[in-house]
Amino acid sequence: MKKKNLFILCFLLMMLIAGLVACASTSKQEGAGEYVDDSVITTKVKSLIAADDFLRSFQISVETYKGIVQLSGFVGSQAAVSKAGEIARGVQGVKSVKNDLIVK
Repeated sequence: MKKKNLFILCFLLMMLIAGLVACASTSKQEGAGEYVDDSVITTKVKSLIAADDFLRSFQISVETYKGIVQLSGFVGSQAAVSKAGEIARGVQGVKSVKNDLIVK
């Protein structure tokens, strides 16, 4: 009976460890917590850009991966490129900004 309980305990412990390892991030894949953080950053950047009178008319895409924000799309001037980058850098949790906006 004790061996059966010990086996069940070991099995449950191994399942717990496997579950924790599965949620950890790797260099090529985000963990669950990082994904949530990145989606919050993306939402904040998008809402700040949409609220800005100067940038609202441009279609700017925002993607975030491990705290690195990528801006892409077309804008009307270099000032718009700079302004969008400043907005993204000002959001808490942003590690860096890759500004791929193109002046059209």
